Amino acid sequence: MARQKGVIKYVGTLGDIRHFKIKGQEGYFAGMVGGPTGDQVLTAPEFERTRENMNEFGASAKAGKSVRTGLSQVMKQMSDSQLTGRLTSVMKKINLEDQTEARGYRKIEISTQRRYLKGFEFDKNASFNGIFNAPYLLNHTVDRASGEFVVDAFNPANLVNAPSGATHFRLISSLSVVSDFEYNATTNSYDPMDAALNEVSDIQYSGFLDLYDAVPSTTISATLPGGVLPTVNTTVLQCIGIEFYQKVGPNYYLFASGNCLKVEDAF
Repeated sequence: MARQKGVIKYVGTLGDIRHFKIKGQEGYFAGMVGGPTGDQVLTAPEFERTRENMNEFGASAKAGKSVRTGLSQVMKQMSDSQLTGRLTSVMKKINLEDQTEARGYRKIEISTQRRYLKGFEFDKNASFNGIFNAPYLLNHTVDRASGEFVVDAFNPANLVNAPSGATHFRLISSLSVVSDFEYNATTNSYDPMDAALNEVSDIQYSGFLDLYDAVPSTTISATLPGGVLPTVNTTVLQCIGIEFYQKVGPNYYLFASGNCLKVEDAF
């Protein structure tokens, strides 16, 4: 049954035509009613390839969610509306690299395909290196449990592209663990190969830095909590970011725009 959304806008089915919205896109869409039933897709032999694709797509979405969950503290102000789909797409590319398992049950082996995540921007409309132009370097310990974001002294007026009205900013350094995923025949689902470490993270901030004063040399260190050490089936994402604020009296108010976060390294 169709449902009225306004004077002429509605979603649902009217006759042989269904109308619907697509997340992240403007306007309403229409298509013909039809196609296989849910039972056919789940059981019919001719839809075996479809079931394989659905299984691996769900696994890719689960792996992408682990990345977002590990960074959930900053995701709200750092992501665009299509982040979930973009991360799922990256994980699907990693999934297709596995040559050890049958189609429909291939692993999401991030630990051997880390290059796909390096340089990933959490907001496609805000590039970290387009906003922050000061020289910096990153390093991490051999055990992958700690990392640093080191920035030399600089003048932000020349090297930070801040949104209008901002007075201050903070730099972000984080480490976040994401596990490889494999199909579990017992649970009939994809599970992290190291569930205990999956989504473990540490997110650290600089102090509030004035956009109109010289910034001294700054080092922001992040260390995985609890003394945990990454294992062979895990990848550590080293992310860096920037947040903008407006200072009013003694208070700092976070901007809704201009903030960005990037996977600078994956190891």
